[in-house]
Amino acid sequence: MSYTIINAPAKLNLNLSVLPKRQDGFHNIESIFQKISLYDELKIKPTDVSGCVLSVEGMSLPESNTVTKAYDEFAKVTGITTGTCVSLKKRIPSGAGLGGGSSDAAAMLIGLDNMFKTGLSQSKLMQCAEKIGSDVPFFVQTSACALVSGRGEVLDPVTARSDLHFVVVYPDVHSSTKEAYLLVDEWNEKKLDCNKPALKELEGIYNKPVAEWSFVNDFTAPLTCKYPMIAEALKAIKAEGACFCDMTGSGSAVFGVFDAQKSAEEAYKKLSSYWKKCYLVSGCR
Repeated sequence: MSYTIINAPAKLNLNLSVLPKRQDGFHNIESIFQKISLYDELKIKPTDVSGCVLSVEGMSLPESNTVTKAYDEFAKVTGITTGTCVSLKKRIPSGAGLGGGSSDAAAMLIGLDNMFKTGLSQSKLMQCAEKIGSDVPFFVQTSACALVSGRGEVLDPVTARSDLHFVVVYPDVHSSTKEAYLLVDEWNEKKLDCNKPALKELEGIYNKPVAEWSFVNDFTAPLTCKYPMIAEALKAIKAEGACFCDMTGSGSAVFGVFDAQKSAEEAYKKLSSYWKKCYLVSGCR
């Protein structure tokens, strides 16, 4: 059996509203996710060694991670006992809010299904995805853009635009998801900010000219207060003429949206001269 190569795209949260904590300790969200042309790459091949053997180029991962969890869930559902050797080339920075780990898990599920020809239904793949992590279902489904609610498992595909150009800066600030949610909870206790769009409004805003976007990320204010480097990155992108800019996910990567490829290229050229981790990307279709 030959190896399978599959790309795992990053995502941006163009809007991210965090709702009050649920009784189970989790939060519901209301968001719009956009896949972008920044990819990790997984090379998967069968092996005689049991389980999932993972080697990573670009960073170190703990022994139990989203890729090995994806293998375990896939094996549980399909009964496959053949081991796999996975080579993961990391390009999406970790702890950036770009969904790299979730996308890797989704790519692993899809890659295993293709390699072993198990023909899992979309609903089965989604069930596996939900058990691995909140953002994994978005990467399993095929739409490049979607409204996302619940913990991340409720998805409503949106027709992705072809005219969006992004510059992404990762300021090398690491804030764990747990810390970010604690900061949001503390922030919301002190300040009730109701001036943000409802879930039903997000698709309409997405289709407006970018300069008219009114998206909000609830993580941005508390995270920029604690980590001034994030605020500095946002200010730098805005100064280069972005029509819209914000932080993505729970941080700490920030992005600027440009209405022309040339404008994005010029901004990237300047920003990448002093931000080490800077990316010029487009929206996936």
